[in-house]
Amino acid sequence: MSCRKPFLLSPAAKDYLWGGSRLNDDFKLGIPCDPFAEAWMCSTHPDGPSTAPGYGCGLPELLAEFPEWLGSHPLQVTGGRPELPILIKLIDAKQDLSVQVHPDDDYALANEGQWGKTEMWYVLDARKGAEIVYGFHRDMTEAAVRAALDRGTIRQCLNHVPVCRDDLYYIESGTVHALGAGCLVAEIQQSSNLTYRLYDYERVGKDGKKRELHVEKALQVMNLHSSAAPRQPMRVLKYRNGGAGELLTRCRYFQVERLLLNTEVSRDMMDFRTGSNSFHALLCTDGCGVMFGTEVLIPFFRGDCIFVPAESIPLKLHGKAQLLDVSC
Repeated sequence: MSCRKPFLLSPAAKDYLWGGSRLNDDFKLGIPCDPFAEAWMCSTHPDGPSTAPGYGCGLPELLAEFPEWLGSHPLQVTGGRPELPILIKLIDAKQDLSVQVHPDDDYALANEGQWGKTEMWYVLDARKGAEIVYGFHRDMTEAAVRAALDRGTIRQCLNHVPVCRDDLYYIESGTVHALGAGCLVAEIQQSSNLTYRLYDYERVGKDGKKRELHVEKALQVMNLHSSAAPRQPMRVLKYRNGGAGELLTRCRYFQVERLLLNTEVSRDMMDFRTGSNSFHALLCTDGCGVMFGTEVLIPFFRGDCIFVPAESIPLKLHGKAQLLDVSC
C-alpha cells in the first residue's frame, strides 16, 4: 500500500480577459500570466490539472496510480478511472464576469459528456461597492428572458447583491449568476468546466470578436423562478486547542470548513477529519504555518494548497493562518 503522506500542489493558470493581477500580487504564485483570472489550485480536470512538483507529475496521473488516496466516498469515474470530484480555484475578478448558468449532472452528462456544476464562493476580499448577480428578482419565462436580451435590459431582471469580505455564497446548478468586478474569491465546485453564457456586456475576446453566448442551452437549464437575495448563513466558530473552525458548506458534492490557527499550540488534524473517509485539500488563504508528521515537514504560506490523502499518516498543523479544508 502506498504511503499516504500530504504534498503541495502547483496550480494551473487561466488568462480570461476579466482577470487582474492580484493572484500574483497577493498570493505570490509567481506564474507568468496576464491577465491572471483564475488559479486552479486543486484539479484533475483536463482543462487545467494541478501538478504535484514533489512527484514530478500531474495530480491526475498520481491519483490514477493511487486511487485509494481519494477515499471510500462515491467517486466520479471518467474514461474508466477515478477522478477528483471537486475543483478548487482562486479567482480575481478585475472586471465583471459574464452572466451565466451551469447545468446539473443529468443535463450535463446527457448532452456534454461531463459533470454539472454546483459551486460555493468564499469572498476573500471585495472592493467598496462590489456585488454579485444571484438569480432573478421576479419570476421569468423563456419569452421574457429572450425579450430582455433583445432589448439589452437583462441586468434589470437580476438580483444584484452587495458583497463584503468573509461572505459565503452557495450557487446551485441552474442558478443564473455572475461575479462582479472587485471580487477576490475562493471557489469550491464540482469538477466541471461547463459554463453557458447568457450575457457578456458586448465584450470582445483576443480575436477581436464578441465572445460566444449559449442562450439556447442556458434557457434549457436555468431556474426561471425568482430567487430571494441570499442571506449570510448562521456560522458558529468552535474553539479547540490551537485554533478554531467553522463549517461553511456541506452538500452532496463537497464539505468546506474554515480553519483558524494560532501560533502557540499545534493542532491535531484528526480533530477535523469527521464523517466519511475522504481526501482533504487545504487551501491557505491567509498567514503561514507548517504541517508535520513522521518524515513530513511542509511549510505553507498564503496561496499554497496541500493535498492530504484519505487515511493519511497522523499530522499536525502549527502556525498563524486561515485555511479552507475541503473534503467529500
